[in-house]
Amino acid sequence: MNIEMILLDIPNGWKTAIMIVAMIAVFYLFLIRPQTQKAKKEQAYRDSLQKGDRIMTAGGIHVTFVSREGGMAIVEAAPGARMKVQIGTLQPIPERKER
Repeated sequence: MNIEMILLDIPNGWKTAIMIVAMIAVFYLFLIRPQTQKAKKEQAYRDSLQKGDRIMTAGGIHVTFVSREGGMAIVEAAPGARMKVQIGTLQPIPERKER
């Protein structure tokens, strides 16, 4: 007995329900789960920041992390030039690829 014969024996209402469940599973596995894993990894990175770490803002400015004040971070772009930015805009400096 092959898969086509099995599918022919299933009533139409059940076929629709199976397809909807399969689509939800695909969306979860390929869209939702990877996005939540990425968000957790980014949050863990931001929680691990320490004074003196070199980081980058969302605008591409390379700064040094100084301290955290709630949802904000104090960063230093140059000696004595401190800024307050949203902690969510901070990201690691991308690795430079060797040519």
